[in-house]
Amino acid sequence: MRILEKLAQASAILAGLLMTFITVMTCVSLIGRNTTGTTLAGDFELTGVAAGAAIALFMPWCQLRRGNIIVDFFTAKVSDRINAMLDRFGALLLGLVFAVLAWRTAVGGLNAWSSQSGTMMLGFPEWVVYVAMVPPFILTTIIALYQAATGAEYSDESHA
Repeated sequence: MRILEKLAQASAILAGLLMTFITVMTCVSLIGRNTTGTTLAGDFELTGVAAGAAIALFMPWCQLRRGNIIVDFFTAKVSDRINAMLDRFGALLLGLVFAVLAWRTAVGGLNAWSSQSGTMMLGFPEWVVYVAMVPPFILTTIIALYQAATGAEYSDESHA
């Protein structure tokens, strides 16, 4: 689990760097637009591309920390054992969903590569975004399946 934690952490740091890039780029573009009348060409496209990749990169850390939304309205009064079993089943389902997402994203990336599709203004190659999304989807799959198989819980105290 330690290596999965390190990979998820690196993925989240990279996502944070992408979000910082988006923020700085947006500020520069807005300041330029409102002061000198100039703007960064394609800033909207780059924001969309980077945000999509960042969201995918945050997923492994979210799953590791079990940060996904859990609606426990129906399970609030059941035993801890039942809740743990349901959590493991939920992790299994999430792992399967992310396996399908990784597969279909890889197929989409191959299609974008073969067609050489790009964004409208900048012509930024779309396959790059797919390439950035597949590894974190695979990592999220592995983490979720590991949690489903072992019932492993993340704890800040045990990883400090």
